[in-house]
Amino acid sequence: MPYDLQQEAAVGRPKAEIVLNESEREQLEAWMRRRKTAQALALRSRIVLECATGVDSKIVAQRLSVSQQMVSKWRNRFAANRLDGLLDAPRSGAPRTIDDARVDAVIAKTLETVPKNATHWSTRGMAREMGLSQTAVSRIWRAFGLQPHRQETFKLSTDPLFVDKVRDIVGLYLDPPVKAMVLCVDEKSQIQALDRTQPILPLAPGLPERRTHDYMRHGTTTLFAALDVATGEVIGELHRRHRSSEFLAFLRTIEANVPAALDIHLVMDNYGTHKTPKVRSWFARHPRFHVHFTPTSASWINQVERWFAELTEKQIRRGTHL
Repeated sequence: MPYDLQQEAAVGRPKAEIVLNESEREQLEAWMRRRKTAQALALRSRIVLECATGVDSKIVAQRLSVSQQMVSKWRNRFAANRLDGLLDAPRSGAPRTIDDARVDAVIAKTLETVPKNATHWSTRGMAREMGLSQTAVSRIWRAFGLQPHRQETFKLSTDPLFVDKVRDIVGLYLDPPVKAMVLCVDEKSQIQALDRTQPILPLAPGLPERRTHDYMRHGTTTLFAALDVATGEVIGELHRRHRSSEFLAFLRTIEANVPAALDIHLVMDNYGTHKTPKVRSWFARHPRFHVHFTPTSASWINQVERWFAELTEKQIRRGTHL
């Protein structure tokens, strides 16, 4: 029978069959789930575990969002060398002085413990603890993306109507009602009018702008603002305090500045001054106002907060007020 090149091309190179014993499966799952595992090794472990189910490399590649060539590479490497085949080959150059076990110990200690006299590890503290140089600890942390000195904050809303409120407000932004104006309303309180005790030294080549660390206070104020999400225009008003009486005065300002033919949809947070009996009574007497409250702990959905952030960054934080 003649040799059929087309038939061979259609069949392709047979894929390596992956059959795992119990210890191999446990190790692969450990590499995949442990927080201190390098992401490359975790991905290789996922590839092998998927291949062990018997599915085709193309399907594994689609599931893990990687190339089919990558799946074939680690399938074959594992079939030839088992677990050792998933580890990186030694690189050229001077031999390593810190083995994998010590690197693993540094990562585990960074992630799972804190020092006795501090809230987080420093490179010097970790170096003393592990008997390594500060440079070595820095390299390990950089390689694994560890930054113990950094911290971020978050807040999850527990509002039971979170989804409904978000859909309502986002719907107003994307598809506002006909003959209506959508205004995002809030107040920025305790804005300080600060001035420096000595003149500011201006920006110069090689030198940043310099100012004294101490300052003089010239009082505080509260900015009430209503952002028109369609045009970006803002209705603003300043008050010394931010009680319900000041909020009612601002509502009257909005009433006077919005054409009488338009309904007014207000997006507001759940601050107490927005819900007092006087405020509720005022809304009842002005039916063209429609109030939409943001979910609790989700003021970020109110677009005027973004405007306040721009105002703080560009005007207030580095501004001086005589």
